Amino acid sequence: MKRILMMVLRNLIYVPHGWIKLCYYASHVDKYTEEERYKLLKYIDHKANKGGSVHIEAHGLENIPKESGFMFFPNHQGLYDVLAIIEACPVPFSVVAKKEIANIPFLKQVFACMKAYMIDRDDVRQAMQVIIDVTKEVKNGRNYLIFAEGTRSKNGNHPGTFKGGSFKSATKARCPIIPVALIDAFKPFDTNSIKPVKVQVHFLKPMYYEEYKDMKTTEIAAEVKRRIEETIAENI
Repeated sequence: MKRILMMVLRNLIYVPHGWIKLCYYASHVDKYTEEERYKLLKYIDHKANKGGSVHIEAHGLENIPKESGFMFFPNHQGLYDVLAIIEACPVPFSVVAKKEIANIPFLKQVFACMKAYMIDRDDVRQAMQVIIDVTKEVKNGRNYLIFAEGTRSKNGNHPGTFKGGSFKSATKARCPIIPVALIDAFKPFDTNSIKPVKVQVHFLKPMYYEEYKDMKTTEIAAEVKRRIEETIAENI
């Protein structure tokens, strides 16, 4: 990927120290608070974005709840998505991601620092345990991000189907659901261009438990997708 190479080359003076520090944090996550680990990720992410000519435009920061214990549900465009949201989001969060990307260098260390859960979609028992564990953690005040599409869209700014099962942890935890609209997040890593690019991250108004308590998870999924598509259409 040309842009990743550009990110590295333009930050050559920082890369060795940053990489060593990231790997150390990833291997010793319990030595650092979540805030300390997130601060490191934001610093590295910002340096990479600047070197790669990627500008993150954040909207709706006022919609992020003041109290932790909520869940982000963005549309899924590519490998860059989480990095875009880290740059935009001022508060720490973790991720539920598919196990297929667990060993991609850099993302592996990032997810380790976030204490992310890697889900095996072919193992129902393991997937159910992840739902249980994430529910407990959200109830205890951690924030999570889940891609409800399950896999990245192949149609750029046009989201795929949002799966109702992705919302089970949120409904069990009775936590705020924050739709996140990503625009052009596929461009940094999933195109062969190194031209300057702007990625928009829109944090939409939360859906609180009182609003969705009588809805089926499939109905919640459809409503979250509708709000994201509406935001994309207004800002593309």
